[in-house]
Amino acid sequence: MNRVLVPLADGFEEIEAINIIDVLRRGGIEVLVASLGEKGSVRGAHNVTVLSDMSINDVVVENLDMIVLPGGWDGTVALRDDANVQRILKEMDKKGKSIGAICAAPLVLESAGVLKHNYTCYPTIEKQIREDGFSDKNMVVEDANVLTSRGPATAICFGLQIVKKLQGEKKYSEVKSALLAEYCD
Repeated sequence: MNRVLVPLADGFEEIEAINIIDVLRRGGIEVLVASLGEKGSVRGAHNVTVLSDMSINDVVVENLDMIVLPGGWDGTVALRDDANVQRILKEMDKKGKSIGAICAAPLVLESAGVLKHNYTCYPTIEKQIREDGFSDKNMVVEDANVLTSRGPATAICFGLQIVKKLQGEKKYSEVKSALLAEYCD
C-alpha cells in the first residue's frame, strides 16, 4: 500500500488538508498525519482541530512514497521554518520520491530547494517564490516528481491527481466518479 505523509502545523488550511487526506484514503492510500513537535492536536486557520497520527520527529523517509503539504499562511510559515520538514523534503527529492504542495505551501518546497521549474500556487505567492515557471492556467501542475495546486477549491482535484499518480487510472476514475468530480479533468 502506498504511504503518504501530510504534515500539519497550526494555521493549516482545513479544506486543503481534510480534502486531500479524505480523497487519498478513498483511493486506498495510507495517510500519516504528522504534527510539528509532539503527537496531538493541530489547530487550523479557521479553528478546526485535527489529531495527528504521529510527530514529524518520528517520520522515516524510507517508509514513505510521497509527502503532501497543505497551505494556510501560518501553517506554511511553520512548515517552512521546521528543520525536520526541510530535511524530509530534501531526502524525498534526493530519492526521487513524490512531493506535493498546495496553496501557499510551494513556498516551503522553494525554501527546501526541491520546487521544480513549472509550478502553481495561490495567487500572489508566486511573487515570494519566483514568477518564472509559475502558471495559473491549470488546477494542478506536475513537473518531474513534484505536484502543485492552487488552493482550497482545487484540493479535491489535487487529491485525485495524487491518487492517479500513486494508484493508477482505474482507481482514479473510481474515486473521481464516486465524488462526482467530473470538473477535475
